[in-house]
Amino acid sequence: MEKPYSPASERNRAPILAQLREWFADRRHVLEIGSGTGQHAAHFAQAMPHLIWQSSDRAEHLPGIRLWLDAAALPNAPAPLQLDVTGSWPQWRYDAVFSANTLHIMAWHEVQQMFAALPQVTTDDACVAIYGPFNRDGQFTSDSNAAFDRELKMRAPHMGIRDAAAVDELAATAGFELAEDVAMPANNYLRLWRRRSA
Repeated sequence: MEKPYSPASERNRAPILAQLREWFADRRHVLEIGSGTGQHAAHFAQAMPHLIWQSSDRAEHLPGIRLWLDAAALPNAPAPLQLDVTGSWPQWRYDAVFSANTLHIMAWHEVQQMFAALPQVTTDDACVAIYGPFNRDGQFTSDSNAAFDRELKMRAPHMGIRDAAAVDELAATAGFELAEDVAMPANNYLRLWRRRSA
């Protein structure tokens, strides 16, 4: 089996890392939800050795993630966890959560369940960083995002770009407040929420 490869992950890793270096400077244990190919996990764990970067995904993606992590051979990148957001979650509590390009792939009820589960897997001072496209006030932020949304719905009706305000509402219900909202290349955003108790 060859390592899976995502050109998008290769392109976006540098601008994402530039923000995470700042946001995760005082973090110790990160849970990545939906690690996909494993490229981000290998790259970010290598670039931020002070973090334990815990990758996770559904079972079918774990072999590919392992290939990237085995090749990197990093002491701070343990084996990926099997995680379906609608199922059981890890018992460990993390002080940071990261996810990239997942919300528009999940069904909305899965996005809801993901945010609802965050309090049980995060510390009182935790933060959550999510990368991807977001709509604003129900509107696409670019023609390319509108086209991407149509493409997603052709793949599966449950997919689609989520509205930032709706996601903020889920985060608020889970006890997280929006702290940063950074425009990224290719009409994406990197958004950070912090637990209110922090």
